[in-house]
Amino acid sequence: MVSYADTVDRVAPAVVTVHAGRRVRAPQQFQFDGDPFRWFFGGGRPRGMEPRGEERQRALGSGVIVRADGYVLTNDHVVDGAEDISVDMSNRQTYKAKLVGADKPSDLAVLKIDAKDLPLLSPGNSDEVRVGDVCIAIGNPLGIGETVTAGIVSAKGRQTGLSDGNFEDFLQTDAPINQGNSGGALINTRGELIGINSQILSPSGVGNIGIGFAIPSNMAKTVMNQLIEHGKVSRGQLGVTVQHITSDLAAGLGMQQPEGVLVSGVTGGGAGERAGIQTGDVILEIDGKAVNDVNTLRNTIAAAGAGSELTLTTVRNGNRQKVKVKLGAFNGEATGPSPDTRGGNGTVPGGRLGLRLTPVTPEIASQLGAGRGTQGLVVASVDPAGPAASAGIREGDIIQQVNRQPVRSAADVQAALNKAGDRPSLLQVLRQGQSIFVAVR
Repeated sequence: MVSYADTVDRVAPAVVTVHAGRRVRAPQQFQFDGDPFRWFFGGGRPRGMEPRGEERQRALGSGVIVRADGYVLTNDHVVDGAEDISVDMSNRQTYKAKLVGADKPSDLAVLKIDAKDLPLLSPGNSDEVRVGDVCIAIGNPLGIGETVTAGIVSAKGRQTGLSDGNFEDFLQTDAPINQGNSGGALINTRGELIGINSQILSPSGVGNIGIGFAIPSNMAKTVMNQLIEHGKVSRGQLGVTVQHITSDLAAGLGMQQPEGVLVSGVTGGGAGERAGIQTGDVILEIDGKAVNDVNTLRNTIAAAGAGSELTLTTVRNGNRQKVKVKLGAFNGEATGPSPDTRGGNGTVPGGRLGLRLTPVTPEIASQLGAGRGTQGLVVASVDPAGPAASAGIREGDIIQQVNRQPVRSAADVQAALNKAGDRPSLLQVLRQGQSIFVAVR
């Protein structure tokens, strides 16, 4: 029988329990006499409505000692808003901890305790982790004490959308993880740290069903080093919006197979625009490394850092080219309001797309959160049985191009559709202020 006891004995002392506390004002209690509206209209304070003072909220999580001089890596959500933090060691010693720095986008934080010559667990290379590898989770689930569970790496590069993070690149595991495991270690059978346990996914939100997520150690190491050295994290930004390439999008772009990511928008004045990247370009590689999904592109650009110079391999109209780009500094992405216009007077038929379209006016553009100079055709209605509906086109979308041709009228749409032949038609759509491409068969 395979045993991991020796490995656990070696690394478990580097996994700690993190306690975080803060004071919050207790809710007031209302006990009304007579008319419940009397106090709101100047009748005096209701009986029993007195401030109850403050209450103490406690958060429990786990952490990993990453440097022998007292640096501890944990999750941001474990210590977020904490006024006092303490760390319990496996030998039952307790230390007060101070927050060195926290990074919400990655859900990581670094603590410092006043101690030396501590057992530590150095981050390994999470890029070498393979789906199917055995992994071990160590932490303090539900406060019952240090616990070890085992499973396999179920998937890599996962996004959950459950956190505030923009940079999710989780390792998924079926090693049992529960509340309190957050910030704890995910290790391989050699005792190398491959991830920081962060989230679970379950119908109730509290119980383990074998779907847990850990921040990969390579990302954790990059964030950790910046927090220790600078107290904050700097990330690179290309200044483009991108989307996955489906089979239909690939066919619409004239590609033999789906690969790379599609540039659906370029930020004015950003690094991408300065490098000559255009909407409709396909990014295949960064510094010779293949990029086949949006998450990989975003995390690679972010990790490179502001000011870094990269070489992108792109395809435009079937022509492959190298583009050198100097990254800007990440400052988040803006999103526009939800479309609420459903067309207007002067609608024109959208032919075989199954749409009714109306030209964009400055007033309609303003209502849709688009710039006053926006041009194209607004989707006034969608035939639920038509091809556009099947492709995900919505009322309020602004169709700006069809098969790379700008469209301003029904005749423009029809002419552009005729050029597609048997291929899916490629529509460039402005939705909620963001440009995207949609392939319609």
